[in-house]
Amino acid sequence: MKNNDFTAAVQVDQAPEKVFNAINNVRGWWSENIEGKTDELNGEFTHRDRYLNVTFKITQLTPQKIVWDIVESHCNMFLENIHEWEGTRIVFEITRKAGKTEIKFTHQGLSPEFECYKVCSKAWSFFITTSLKDLIETGKGDPISNEYASFTTAVMVDKSPEEVFAAVKNVRGWWLNNIEGSTDKLNDEFKFYVDKRLQFHFKIIELVPYKRIVWIVLDQSFGNTEEQEWKGTTVLFEISATGGQTRLRFTHQGLVPSLECYEVCHYAWTQYIQVSLFDFIKKGEGQPNKW
Repeated sequence: MKNNDFTAAVQVDQAPEKVFNAINNVRGWWSENIEGKTDELNGEFTHRDRYLNVTFKITQLTPQKIVWDIVESHCNMFLENIHEWEGTRIVFEITRKAGKTEIKFTHQGLSPEFECYKVCSKAWSFFITTSLKDLIETGKGDPISNEYASFTTAVMVDKSPEEVFAAVKNVRGWWLNNIEGSTDKLNDEFKFYVDKRLQFHFKIIELVPYKRIVWIVLDQSFGNTEEQEWKGTTVLFEISATGGQTRLRFTHQGLVPSLECYEVCHYAWTQYIQVSLFDFIKKGEGQPNKW
């Protein structure tokens, strides 16, 4: 049976040890937008950019083979299946051949049937055969820069994941108290108007009890700009229990520093999450419509 996994390979003059170290320096060749350690067995790290949120677990780490299992992913470019990468695996095989070191890269599970295959295979080809190769040979790769990093912030609260989940769904309690529509069920849509002019139109595209909520921006307009900078972006709330507390990670995926509204939106979201939603979870009283 034909193997449909995506593969790419490159050879370099450098020793296997240098290649191994370069692969583990993920920020140097793939993405500067990495949270967590990328060189520890059983460690996890997360990449977040304008389009893709993905968390890897390092399940094998030897001089000959590195394996990352993809435990969570969300891509807002391909909404037919925003979790296509979940359950797939990244494999690097390092071998010495005829005086050179070969790197064979495989994204196991990334098959031509995937909606993202064309874009993802082209991207992986560049990062392996150009960016990683350059990092090994010259010390400088071409990773995804911080300019493409989506806005994210997080809070820790002394409440259960169930309580945090319920609070996030009650959008009127912490963000906007004069919205139209329901905010607590899958496929719900809600809108916010100012002087009869639409400001935001969201749809809830994912609702995993006590773990994750995802909204997509269907439409948007701001009075100070004609650009629909939020349209097509997604808003993620990720909830996890950690050491007796609950961690809420907020990401506006697609809200990046190059956007005109970034500074104002960065400030507003920070206040709504760090202050209003935090207080709403802790005390039952937020500050909606304040910032």
